[in-house]
Amino acid sequence: MKKLGLVGGLGPESTILYYHDLVYGVQKKTGKELFPNLSIESVNVFEALEFCKKEDYDGLTVYLMDAINNLIKSGADFIALSANTPHIVFDRLQQLATIPLVSIIEATCEEAKKQNLKKLGLLGTIFTMTGDFYKKPFINAGIDIITPTIEEMDVVNGKIANELEQGIVKEETLKVFQKIITRMKNEQGIEAIILGCTEIPLLLNDNVSPVPCLDTMKIHIDTLIDRILS
Repeated sequence: MKKLGLVGGLGPESTILYYHDLVYGVQKKTGKELFPNLSIESVNVFEALEFCKKEDYDGLTVYLMDAINNLIKSGADFIALSANTPHIVFDRLQQLATIPLVSIIEATCEEAKKQNLKKLGLLGTIFTMTGDFYKKPFINAGIDIITPTIEEMDVVNGKIANELEQGIVKEETLKVFQKIITRMKNEQGIEAIILGCTEIPLLLNDNVSPVPCLDTMKIHIDTLIDRILS
């Protein structure tokens, strides 16, 4: 098996799920009593978001490369970031890293192509929803990406930062997200919604969403399990 190096803490709630689902996912897929060898380098999500807020992408790259280099020193064969927003500097990180990085965005785009989806809604942090870095692979694949209105984006971003990143899940917040997705479905014809923040699955899933969900964390984890076993 190959060793995964995971940049965690982006935030802690999703890192916990990554660890749990990776180790038990490998066990389930192999049918053996084993857990994979992996390393987690936990960073401060709030510091990472501050770099994004200031558009200091050089600073964010240096910050994340420190974590990546520590994981390389731990003997990792490949690296993953346990969040969507830091992928804003993914290409820079891949150029600097001496081992491969596995993109959550590319993995999600591949899943959308498998499902033959053509118009997707996108929820995430304000940086994910407004940035071109997330939309580009989908557009290149002929898939339209629809984002909420400016007012809706502010609400979604606030709920992620002030609730979900802290592990706080509220029924009233679910209703807000459901209302936004329903409007996007009725007015813009989205076929599914990308959960473009790895904390959003704490709130949303196929059972409660007005349209099917592309759970980026689950898709990423499944891709990483295959890579570990390759």
